[in-house]
Amino acid sequence: MIRWLFAIIFLGWPVFPALAAGIDAASINNAEYHAKSPAEDKIDAAIVKVQVLLDRARFSPGEIDGKLGENAQKALKAFAEVNGLASGKPLTSEIWTRLSQTSKDPIITDYTISKTDVKGPFLQRIPAKMEDMKDLEALDYTSPREAIAEKFHMSEELLKAINPGKKFNEAGETISVVNVPNQQEKLAIDRIEVDKSRQTVKAFDSTGALIAFFPATVGSEEKPTPNGTLKVVSAHANPTYRYNPDYKFKGVKSKQAFTIKPGPNNPVGSFWIGLSAEGYGIHGTANPSKISKSESHGCVRLTNWDAGLLSASVKKGTPVAFVDEPDDKTVGQAKRSK
Repeated sequence: MIRWLFAIIFLGWPVFPALAAGIDAASINNAEYHAKSPAEDKIDAAIVKVQVLLDRARFSPGEIDGKLGENAQKALKAFAEVNGLASGKPLTSEIWTRLSQTSKDPIITDYTISKTDVKGPFLQRIPAKMEDMKDLEALDYTSPREAIAEKFHMSEELLKAINPGKKFNEAGETISVVNVPNQQEKLAIDRIEVDKSRQTVKAFDSTGALIAFFPATVGSEEKPTPNGTLKVVSAHANPTYRYNPDYKFKGVKSKQAFTIKPGPNNPVGSFWIGLSAEGYGIHGTANPSKISKSESHGCVRLTNWDAGLLSASVKKGTPVAFVDEPDDKTVGQAKRSK
């Protein structure tokens, strides 16, 4: 027993069997389909691969965390339906095969940390209350690790897992990251559909083809999103957040209006798409891991990178329809644009 403990402590033998396989670039790049359903709370190499391929195909899984959670399952279901595949199970061999055909580039790639990544400024912490944010000069990232993780659509947990021992605060350091597009392209969006019950956002082109899918947080009991169809009236990066006391948000005690300066950890994140109903919009978030899992203050909340793609692609007047049930017939018949 003593020898066994000595081996674990001093020779580095793994205590838990799950750690023996490891999560690294090779295991993710070479991952193959396995029928056994992965645990939703553990990082799985095959699920990292699936999430990256979904992200590239514009079926956003939200934050890439290597877990088969709610948002990854939503994206897989939408991908299966558009491709005419059975969607009763989140991941099947048929879905895996079709998804693998969408891109052959490596899933994990090397990235050299730049001076910009570590320059800052960084906040020591994000205040829990909105009122305490109003005096900050900017709602910046809290660390280079947070900034790099968001740059590559990743969770900080996954970034740490595939870079053991790395600190992410030194320019010139080479790390592993997921290989997703780091420049926003413009999509030919003709209309947007926000599904209030499924907590999703879909973008369609002029032919009715689904060209982008996003998991979302849509409204709350306190401030539900509107019904019917609105229109885009504005779209811009680095929005300032203005709190109106008439909103009477839960947990906000201020009876005076106040403004929170821009930044990725601003309450509306890095991008704002204004809609034709006053006070409503589609925007980013300071907490990408909470998309679909926590209520919004009435608006439609996406990850910052998904909001950025949508913001770069919409025009004034683009219709945004709010529905309570997805149009499965339309999704099932739509052919993916190439």
